[in-house]
Amino acid sequence: MEKQEEFALRTVEERDVRFIRLWFTDVLGTLKSVAIAPAELEKAFDEGLGFDGSAIEGMTRVSEDDMIVKPDPSTFQIMPARGGGQGTARIFCDILTPDGEPSRGDPRHVLKRALAQAKEQGFTFYTHPEIEFYLFKSQQDWSQSPTPIDEGGYFDHVPRSPAMDFRRSCVSMLEQMGISVEYSHHEGGPGQNEIDLRYADALATADNIMTFRTVVKEVSLERGMHASFIPKPFTDKPGSGMHTHLSLFEGDSNAFYEVGQEFNMSATARQFAAGILAHAAEICAVTDQYVNSYKRLWGGAEAPSYICWGHNNRSALLRIPQYKPGKGNSARMEFRALDPVANPYLAFSVLLAAGLDGIEQKMTLGEPTSDDVWELTDSERRAMGIQPLPDSLDTALKIMEKSEFVASVLGEHAFEYFLRNKRREWNEYNRQVTPYELEFYLPRL
Repeated sequence: MEKQEEFALRTVEERDVRFIRLWFTDVLGTLKSVAIAPAELEKAFDEGLGFDGSAIEGMTRVSEDDMIVKPDPSTFQIMPARGGGQGTARIFCDILTPDGEPSRGDPRHVLKRALAQAKEQGFTFYTHPEIEFYLFKSQQDWSQSPTPIDEGGYFDHVPRSPAMDFRRSCVSMLEQMGISVEYSHHEGGPGQNEIDLRYADALATADNIMTFRTVVKEVSLERGMHASFIPKPFTDKPGSGMHTHLSLFEGDSNAFYEVGQEFNMSATARQFAAGILAHAAEICAVTDQYVNSYKRLWGGAEAPSYICWGHNNRSALLRIPQYKPGKGNSARMEFRALDPVANPYLAFSVLLAAGLDGIEQKMTLGEPTSDDVWELTDSERRAMGIQPLPDSLDTALKIMEKSEFVASVLGEHAFEYFLRNKRREWNEYNRQVTPYELEFYLPRL
């Protein structure tokens, strides 16, 4: 028995844990959970737990419905007790076929495969997400505009705001679970908040993001609020993104850093950035997978709508933060299009693969832009070679479905299911008669 399995079993006994949640996600990033009793944990480590894979979005075909959920002991963590409840632990799982092979529809395996390819090239991939979300007063009729929990703005210290205590509770719970938090603060919109997770390897970060969403939702429910990661809840207020910092390491050295170069960017960093920009339109449906995502991307307020990069330019899709003297290992680039509701396993997979393709192909990074890209005219952007991101889910899907690159990263099964599901979402949205149409057209037509 592995040491990590022994630790989990011993901790369950010593801490009197009564329920163990086995967690995994479907292709769209929805968290799935099954609880087992402590007595079943050792068997689950050895053999896994059978379930109907065809009932999970994109996991497998009906003819291949028998699947196994196998807990990863390295992810074992005690959930903080709330309200005197019985002890609970959670473990992330891998999905296997009855023959022990990884499921083609398991997003965690997609990311593991991408990380293995990076490892073959000598790289370790680290990510650091800045996760934004809104807090609303609880309500039943979600067809009406929601009411923010406060009227604060960016970095506002709002006395007696329930959001301050909310953030403190979330951070405390996360840190009790071994998830380090770097910052937390009020964001620009009323009721909008941001909590930034400390950087970690991409697989751990993806697991942490799934835990983070669950913690935020559970704490909000306990406090009579509604937390939402919807990218654009208000037409005229800032959207919520998940700006994510990316870096590659070769052993203990940051592969993105080279002293004396422009912005201290190494050749590896420039090629990695060029790869992301080259594939940005193809991967957009994965990084921004909902109809509402494009309301944020094209809603202004520093949202990245165009494929370009810049140094400390917050209107660019890819930003190179200011270098801090003496901190070469903090060199990184910030991808600003990612949604807080993206499937982090798939999103990190396509971002890493795009960057690695840039390195393998020795792609050339164009000139940075220091202009506010939103303020440029279309002709100015064309003259600078700046192309737009897709302006709708429909456009993003049309680009993605032609991409052999994305198909190879996700695997044909996950690729085809993702496209099929998202196309259905677009078609359902597109046939709706919206309140805007009724308000605008009825009096005139």
